[in-house]
Amino acid sequence: MNDVVSFERPDVEQRRSGNVTYKLLDDRPVVTRRRRGGWLLGGGVLLTVTSALVFGGWRYAEEQRAVAATTQQQRDFVPSVRVATVQASDAAVKVSLPATTQAFATANIFARASGYIEQRQVDIGDRVKEGQLLAQIVAPELDHQIAQAEATLGQLQAAVQQAQANVDLAQVTWNRDRPLVAQGWVTQQQGTIDVQTLKAQQAALAVAQANVTAQQSQLNVLRQQKAYQRVVAPFDGVITQRNIDVGSLVQADAVNGTFMFTIMRSNVIRTQVFVPQDQAFGLTPGVEAVVRVPEIPGRSFPGKVTRIADALQPGTRTLLTEVDIPNPDGVLTPGIYCTVELHVPRKTPSLLVPADAIIFNRDGVQVAVVENGLARIRKISVGRDFGTSVEVVDGVKAGDQVILNPPVDLVDASKVQPRSAPPATRA
Repeated sequence: MNDVVSFERPDVEQRRSGNVTYKLLDDRPVVTRRRRGGWLLGGGVLLTVTSALVFGGWRYAEEQRAVAATTQQQRDFVPSVRVATVQASDAAVKVSLPATTQAFATANIFARASGYIEQRQVDIGDRVKEGQLLAQIVAPELDHQIAQAEATLGQLQAAVQQAQANVDLAQVTWNRDRPLVAQGWVTQQQGTIDVQTLKAQQAALAVAQANVTAQQSQLNVLRQQKAYQRVVAPFDGVITQRNIDVGSLVQADAVNGTFMFTIMRSNVIRTQVFVPQDQAFGLTPGVEAVVRVPEIPGRSFPGKVTRIADALQPGTRTLLTEVDIPNPDGVLTPGIYCTVELHVPRKTPSLLVPADAIIFNRDGVQVAVVENGLARIRKISVGRDFGTSVEVVDGVKAGDQVILNPPVDLVDASKVQPRSAPPATRA
């Protein structure tokens, strides 16, 4: 239709141009549109709103499908985790402790004979053999005392011979008078005198023999003092101290005797270590030990535990242990700082778990073990920490696969895909 939507008056000039009619009303143009253009505008607006609603619904549906797909993917996702095998610890545990070398035997040699030093055969640092002469003491008065004692001994031995002769005479007299006394030819009194004379002579003989024994002992003392004039080494070793020289006066006194030498036995070196309580169980004489000295790199000195205390030190809870190290070439000397490595047999079995597998949370110390593709959380008890690995006494067994660096959100019975990692370092 070509109807014009307007109010027309007959006196108004009208002009038509397409769908628009221009009217002159009081010399002012009035524009009127046909009714068909309004419908088109309404239809466009409706189409736009409908399209927006359809697009919004489609987009919402797509987002819901994406969320559902992500949820399903997360539900079906199986993370790949690195695992390591739990290994049994070695049969022996290595314990390294600081120590100081000591001489196997040390002797301070004092003078046992008074006199002057006539000879000195050794000095500090000299290696000596058992029985080797160290010094010679001279004491002329001792020689005179020995000569006097020997002469006295001779006199007493002669007195013994005289007493023996008197006994023999008294015995002969009694043997002759006894039948006469029995027959009455000699008086009973004479018989009694003969018997008592024999007993007296026998007693005198015993005294003379005792005097000889006493004098012999005194002579032995003097001769022993003479022997002490030769100062010899009591064992193989090295002289570490010398306090006398030729011409020095030495005194043989039990309290203030002259200190002459110090000798140390160095073919065997001894060390003492204090083993902590948690490492002392299983330590017995015969356990292998290795001594290392920082100043002698590349060389170790094997030894063995020879003595242990039967009780721990109450203040430190440590066990005193002595280790003997053969030192035939004399490389080790007393007083050196060293480290002693003990190979102590284990009393109870233990397992090694990588430190990366340990989980610390409010439930305690745990590890995640892979079983049939599932992660199982287990509580463990840690014995010792070796840095890269820890010693575990329960909670796992040898051969278990533990997860390294487990995810924070890992829960029990989660599905996992294991992949191997390097084994734990042994203790």
